[in-house]
Amino acid sequence: MTLPLMPKATAVWLIEKTALTFTQIAEFCGMHPLEVQAIADGEVAQSIIGYDPVSNGQLTQEEISRCEADPSRKLRLSSSRMQIVRRSKGARYTPISKRNDRPDAIAFLLRNFPQLLDTQIAKLLGTTKDTISKVRDKQHWNSPNIKPRDPVILGLCSQMDLNAAIAEANERVSKEEVDHPTQPAEDNFAASYDDANKSNSSSSEELDIDHIFSEYANRTKESDQ
Repeated sequence: MTLPLMPKATAVWLIEKTALTFTQIAEFCGMHPLEVQAIADGEVAQSIIGYDPVSNGQLTQEEISRCEADPSRKLRLSSSRMQIVRRSKGARYTPISKRNDRPDAIAFLLRNFPQLLDTQIAKLLGTTKDTISKVRDKQHWNSPNIKPRDPVILGLCSQMDLNAAIAEANERVSKEEVDHPTQPAEDNFAASYDDANKSNSSSSEELDIDHIFSEYANRTKESDQ
């Protein structure tokens, strides 16, 4: 499926500027209708600026009007945008004008998607693990000015690539939890409680034995007298 550029920002614009249904917008932008509804309700993407798909040639006003008149119709990308440009293997090339935005994008991913590996972030943004570590540890030369910003909005990666990386990371985390389950806190508490009881029981037994010997000694003295 071919998605428009900056899908989430495009969805914001379509919500604000058209009478399209959430389902129509979701299908066009590769999102779930509930996600589109959350954007419309202001629950997510509050800082995202709408991206006009008409002015950048992804949609025509006629296409929007056609779908507004019939909710069962689906939006179609303009033919000039239908060609998919595939990236060659290797490091992602980042234009010089956008390279200064990468620390902001790194900070955004570290804060919102901690399950992503450094290698995944490096591949998404065309950066290095060393730079990622410096941003994480606040050792980057420009740390005071770094502000987390969505890499999709910055144009550093596509929403599709980001979603794929997040899905892969979530799957890895789920598998690790299955392979290495952690002991519930209740079990740890129960084990500690049992150990304490055993310790108290042993102490009580020692006290009982001492008491018996003491009583025996007293009675022996009384009989001798």
